[in-house]
Amino acid sequence: MDSLRNLLPEDRACFHEYGWGDLFPSPFKCVHHAFATHVASHPNAVAVENFQETITYAELDRLSDCFAVRLRREGVVRHSRVCLIVERSILMVAAILGILKTGSAYIPLDGNVVSSKSLEHVLRDSGAACILTLRKFLERIHSPSPILSLEDMESECAGDDARHRLEDQSCGEDSLYIIYTSGTTGVPKGVEVTHGNVTNLVTLAPGNLGMTHGTRVSQLMNIGFDMAQWEILGSLCNGATLCLRGKTSKEWRAVMKTVDVVIATPSMMLPHEPSDYPNIKIVAVAGEACPQALADKWALYVEFYNNCGPTETTIVNTMHVHLPGDGMSIGKPTPNNTVYILDDDMQPLPIGQPGLMWAGGKCVSVGYVNLPEKTNERYKKDPFVTDKNARMFNTGDIGRWRSDGTLEHLGRIDDQVKVKGFRVELDGVASAMEVCLVDASDVEDTLFGFVIPENVLPTDVIAAVSKIQPYYAVPSRVLSLSNFPETTNGKRDKKALRQFAIDALNKEKEEAVQIIKSNEELSEKVKTAWLELPPLIYKKDDTVRDGLTLSTTIPALGTVRAMSSNSSTSESSSVTDEKALAWEGYLDDMLPEKTQGRRTRNLRHQIFTLYRRLFGVVFIVNMSIFIAFLVHGAAVPHLGEVVIANLCCAILMRQDYVINAFFNVFCAVPTSWPLAIRRVCARVYHIGGLHSGCAISGVIWLILFTIKATRDFAEGGQTSVVTLAITYVVMMFLFAIVIFAYPSLRTKRHDTFERVHRFSGWTATLLVWAQVVSLINDYKDPDESLAHAIRRNASFWLLVTLTVSIILPWLRLRKVPVRSEVLSNHAVRLYFDYVTPVPGTFTRISENPLIEWHGFATVPEPGKKGYSLVVSKAGDWTTKQITEPPAHLWVRGIPTCGVLRICPLFRRLVFVATGSGIGPCAPCILEKRVPIRLLWTSPDVRKTFGDKLVDSILDASPDAVIYDTRKHGKPDMVKLTLRMVQEFNAEAVCIISNQKLTRKIVYGMVSRGIPAFGAIWDS
Repeated sequence: MDSLRNLLPEDRACFHEYGWGDLFPSPFKCVHHAFATHVASHPNAVAVENFQETITYAELDRLSDCFAVRLRREGVVRHSRVCLIVERSILMVAAILGILKTGSAYIPLDGNVVSSKSLEHVLRDSGAACILTLRKFLERIHSPSPILSLEDMESECAGDDARHRLEDQSCGEDSLYIIYTSGTTGVPKGVEVTHGNVTNLVTLAPGNLGMTHGTRVSQLMNIGFDMAQWEILGSLCNGATLCLRGKTSKEWRAVMKTVDVVIATPSMMLPHEPSDYPNIKIVAVAGEACPQALADKWALYVEFYNNCGPTETTIVNTMHVHLPGDGMSIGKPTPNNTVYILDDDMQPLPIGQPGLMWAGGKCVSVGYVNLPEKTNERYKKDPFVTDKNARMFNTGDIGRWRSDGTLEHLGRIDDQVKVKGFRVELDGVASAMEVCLVDASDVEDTLFGFVIPENVLPTDVIAAVSKIQPYYAVPSRVLSLSNFPETTNGKRDKKALRQFAIDALNKEKEEAVQIIKSNEELSEKVKTAWLELPPLIYKKDDTVRDGLTLSTTIPALGTVRAMSSNSSTSESSSVTDEKALAWEGYLDDMLPEKTQGRRTRNLRHQIFTLYRRLFGVVFIVNMSIFIAFLVHGAAVPHLGEVVIANLCCAILMRQDYVINAFFNVFCAVPTSWPLAIRRVCARVYHIGGLHSGCAISGVIWLILFTIKATRDFAEGGQTSVVTLAITYVVMMFLFAIVIFAYPSLRTKRHDTFERVHRFSGWTATLLVWAQVVSLINDYKDPDESLAHAIRRNASFWLLVTLTVSIILPWLRLRKVPVRSEVLSNHAVRLYFDYVTPVPGTFTRISENPLIEWHGFATVPEPGKKGYSLVVSKAGDWTTKQITEPPAHLWVRGIPTCGVLRICPLFRRLVFVATGSGIGPCAPCILEKRVPIRLLWTSPDVRKTFGDKLVDSILDASPDAVIYDTRKHGKPDMVKLTLRMVQEFNAEAVCIISNQKLTRKIVYGMVSRGIPAFGAIWDS
């Protein structure tokens, strides 16, 4: 009471009345004890549901018992720590219970998201006695501790019929889990939480959120976030069914349509409309400040809890049921907990006066792992209770008591800044901007406001804030964004927002300097030119203000994503590297719904591609004529003309000059034309369908020709034995070409395909010449000379065209000097100066022109003569070029257009390259003709491709995302690409990768309405 003597009697009374939660004993001391009661009462109830896969309470109990026994054999005992590196799965939940049954604490990490640096730190810092993981993450883990695969453990348990159960000696003071938070230093800190901390929340109202037998609870949160423990442990402790959300946005929404209880951050709930989920009864949000509009919208349909609490006070320690129209509050302390509003000297403040929030009671965790000084700094003895061992925690949140006994959250102490000499609460400024969803940040004594959506007028925002906040707390800069950046855990990323502000100020200063240099009289206008900023992410907006034009560019989200200082928790519960990763949390991104029905889109985008449609048109037209000839009959020479015509068209569609002509015409379409037209023109590289259609049709016509000629010869007609014999030989060669051109066979035996295609094609061409001359001779008039008959025969001129088309590239055969630069033992860069091609083309090189040719993308550099190409190790020939760099190589023909020649058709593009796929992408990026954002996945690109190439690409595309697959594992390329498209506002995506991944990404984009283009392997 001595500490309360400075308070008025009424404030002293309210200090106790408001600050103390209800006193109720928790029915369980340990989480797994609560779980055991539901195993006994409802053994056949579904405990966890992962779409079609389910497990009952009894089955989960048995599996976790087996896991516990296996862990004990590895030396895991009471008070041990076990690192759990997983993703959402039934095995994840079984592993948690198995760890708890050994008396140990688990350390949850999402193997898809945690960075290698953070993973190494956690394994080292926690002193984990054992590591449980899924097979897919085994390669990421390097530790002297035993590493066990959950899949292998499950298989062992399936073959073990005997039931084993460990002796349980756990108590409420035992550690339950350790959550590693990024904090403010960038080095993750482990927060140790006990069983008693958790059961006090999840087994008592309101923290149990009404969960009971039959209740369905969503599991949306990242496993490494403490709110995920609320979902998982709350469900298991109350006999509910935990519903895992899946990986895609479609699966996420599907799960939300089946559950009763949802726990999430406000940012995660923003995309959803309550009317779409009539099944949901309770929503609990925490982790960041909740916008009034969001709370009001959901509170009309569900019981909506707005909550607050850092990881150190066990998920949340205050809860409040929000009513539509009421002011935002974080409520009162949960049972057996306390909240104090204190000044800087840790003295109580009068009711209504803002101060620092301290939390006490059962919620206060053990402290930070291996950080006694930090623990002593934030955890203090609680002077307001009689228990001498009681502690309280400095939450770092600013709040005040309202007259109704609930708490108003005013922001974070680290979000309190001084502007123009006045102290300003950034969250208070944000809450004043009710015209839209906002956030605020202070940079260089300049107050920034961030608003979504992009069409909100900055003047409206400023007017709204001016009505509530004093003049010094009104933002002087307003940035319109398409979406707020988020951390891995779905929280608003305030560090990323601050970086936007810094970049914007730097941009303004640079432009101001340039303008002042060129026109000094504009200097005063430059100071006031920032009435508003253009939308986020490279959307250029040339805004004229008093004769001054400013064109401002804000960096893409991916380049500035950083760790967030949590607006309503003391630490951000995510584990990342010091430098933000562009892909951080991308697996939690909501995927756009696919367009059209499944059957329709599969037919359109996978079965009937444009390539196959072109093939089909040619083939159907040919077959229509074919049937007409069968019905009405046709002379042998006429059939021969149709054969030659088809083969001529097939050859032309593979001729360098013809291909380039097609590309030059279709790629000349201006970007001002509608995207619907440009995306069709961009598929010009599908002209291979015409080649295949004519080639196959020509072979079928040749079969009919052979049958007709054979019958004519047998009946004593004009067809000679020479013509017939040549025809059979030609047909044999063409059959060989067609068979080896079949995609799967071509892939498996590519070298054989090349030789058969070349030598059989040349031989067949010579034989066709003999066949045509012989056929003309067979059917010419008796008194007509052969020369005259040949000159007036259409087949002859078609054959001339066909032959010239084949010979033309070989007329440009030459051996040229090469300058080689070995990049690594995996790649070499070859330089040529005989021609300077345009970006988006490829060339063919060879050491033995008659035997083999290898196609590579040309890499011309702006302002330089010639080009280079990158050869990566992919076989004997490429390996030789790396180990024995050539001084000369053969080339033929001209550089020919490839898929990336379509770049000029679009205003903004995302490039996706894997490994050596960077070669075709590099020239388009270096040209800087079109804004391009690059996603490049490869193991250690600098080691493989050298600093020179990598630096040149980063110079041309500073916001490129380079994903090291050796360090971070294989990514979900569709999700990662979609994030890039959304952040960069790209019109289309171009993919250079292997066949399987190219098709996967292309389908993932086009099925969602995003134009995507990649190489074709069908022809």
